[in-house]
Amino acid sequence: MDPRTLADGATLREARPGDEPGILRCIQGLAVYEREPDAVENSVEALQATLFAGDAKAFAHLVEKDGEIVGIAIWFVTYSTWTGRHGIWLEDLFVDDAHRAFGYGRALLASLAAVCVARGYSRFEWTVLDWNEPAIGFYRAIGAAPMEEWTTQRLTGAPLAALAATLPA
Repeated sequence: MDPRTLADGATLREARPGDEPGILRCIQGLAVYEREPDAVENSVEALQATLFAGDAKAFAHLVEKDGEIVGIAIWFVTYSTWTGRHGIWLEDLFVDDAHRAFGYGRALLASLAAVCVARGYSRFEWTVLDWNEPAIGFYRAIGAAPMEEWTTQRLTGAPLAALAATLPA
């Protein structure tokens, strides 16, 4: 994606090496917003390895204003067995409080939608906390539809290790 200048002089672009501290700050800001301020275990080094290694599995688009990263969209490629095509999973979308209402979130989502269209991907998906009414309203306004019958399942920590331990030798 070529960098795009937004109406107020901010820049929408793909992340590049050196952006890790600003991306991590946004991830931490998202954790605070989502009422999990101590949950972030990520680091600048882990982001560098994840986003910029030769075999990167995750990607980031960001909004930069006056040299500061003020918004991020972190995503990875998925695959649908039903459509036989790839898609995008949006892991994190965040815009700093002071920079909301300038269209940055919409621009970040539009940039990922453009990736989907350009690559022939069939889906663009993400989750939202059920109490996050501002985000839900925003997503409805851009045409996103909830997957009412689906719930996210997750294994972490001890249950993850316990299941792995059941694998036959």
